[in-house]
Amino acid sequence: MVFDKTKKMLDGYVEYLENLSPSTIDALNKHVSNDVRFKDPFNDVTGIEKMKVVFRHMFENIENIKFEVHKVYLNGEGGCLEWTFCGILMNKKWSFDGVSTVVFDSNGLVVEHLDYWDAASSFYEKIPVLGWLFKCIGNRLKIEP
Repeated sequence: MVFDKTKKMLDGYVEYLENLSPSTIDALNKHVSNDVRFKDPFNDVTGIEKMKVVFRHMFENIENIKFEVHKVYLNGEGGCLEWTFCGILMNKKWSFDGVSTVVFDSNGLVVEHLDYWDAASSFYEKIPVLGWLFKCIGNRLKIEP
């Protein structure tokens, strides 16, 4: 019974994220609590309005954004989402895979959304000078069998 409720909440949130656009940001209120914590490699904010600012900033800087959730894992209070993010950044196609953990409160609203993805290989390495630097560092740390 608990998993059925959690699955329904996660399915609704996934549908929202997969259809996220500048015009749907305000509908975030239907899915997250006022004191939601949202964290990704660049942001760690608390509060629905701050989460909306992060989403708006994303749409201002990246074109043709699309999230596609591939797998959903459930636990009693939320779950884990495996996804791919696609968009156009600095006039170049950009995509990367990531995972989000999502926790719901007793009212069915998200209280925690934590994104995990590799910012070094997915973002920093795409920037000309930083990319070269990260590749050099990575090559020095690589262990050859």
